[in-house]
Amino acid sequence: MAKEHTRYIFSMGELKRKDNSIAFKNEKGNFYIPIEDTKELYCMNEVSLNTKFLDFISKAGITMHFFNYNGNYSGSYYPKEALISGDLTIKQAHAYVNDRLSIAKAIVQGIADNVHQLLYHYYRHGKKELKPFLDWLKDDVREFLDKDVDIKQILFIEGQIWSRFYDSFKYFLPEDFIMNKRVKRPPDNPINALISFGNSLLYTKTISAIYRTHLNQSISFLHSPREGRFSLSLDLSEVFKPIIVFKTIFYCINNKKLQVAKHFDKSVNYALLNDSGKKIFIESFENRINETFLHPKLKRKTTYKSAIRYDGYKLIKYLIEDVPFKPFSIKDKC
Repeated sequence: MAKEHTRYIFSMGELKRKDNSIAFKNEKGNFYIPIEDTKELYCMNEVSLNTKFLDFISKAGITMHFFNYNGNYSGSYYPKEALISGDLTIKQAHAYVNDRLSIAKAIVQGIADNVHQLLYHYYRHGKKELKPFLDWLKDDVREFLDKDVDIKQILFIEGQIWSRFYDSFKYFLPEDFIMNKRVKRPPDNPINALISFGNSLLYTKTISAIYRTHLNQSISFLHSPREGRFSLSLDLSEVFKPIIVFKTIFYCINNKKLQVAKHFDKSVNYALLNDSGKKIFIESFENRINETFLHPKLKRKTTYKSAIRYDGYKLIKYLIEDVPFKPFSIKDKC
């Protein structure tokens, strides 16, 4: 199978069709992007395009994601859904009404397991201060989720996992990247900027993955379904944040790939990545999400990017065959 590429456009310009290729024009001239192996286009700056171009990429099955200059996610465009199943949508809605809690619990347990596995690496390398949090993740969270709890309580424990996770950064990240509190809109320091940018990239990857299944993007289980967002993508991306987003962040920081003075915008208190910082982070992010590993059930090598789509298939298997839904585990690699 030919490799499917993700293309990033960082400068302002115009996208249009040129023969059977994607042409990008800016002040430096014309650049051509082959359409055959392109599956995602990321526009990280202002671009102009027309409906003729959208029709062209729609026929090629290409998804587009738009970010503004500051790195904030603006929205996505994907072709008319070819994989539509009214029967599955009915089952998905039925599961939301009748079995939302079990799916939400599985997602939160998956977050706890993957955060535990990520931090256990630092614990084994001398960060013994992490032990109380690791014990809480391993024992207390599971015990809590085994109880008869409602969705508000499940969301509360999810919030506690992330809050305590952020608080653990002080044990293994340099002082420039210590987090005082999580601030999203807009981020107010370098670590918040990295988390927001990384989460947005993962969210768009999950949108693309779900597009290639028969699932309905708007019917979710942990997050409340809302107008104006693909809430199922928020659900399925959660367990991959420790594996993809935070592994990328920790790698870039601890290997000095990203430095506050060099790769963040000083004019906004270093709360936004500059252009060179975005490119470094995206390169590391793409390397991580496309990293291969041996899948124990599929008996072949796959990537974390594919694992997101497989979680969609696992959810479908639950909805159709009542097979228990267990999100991806970095420990089990499936």
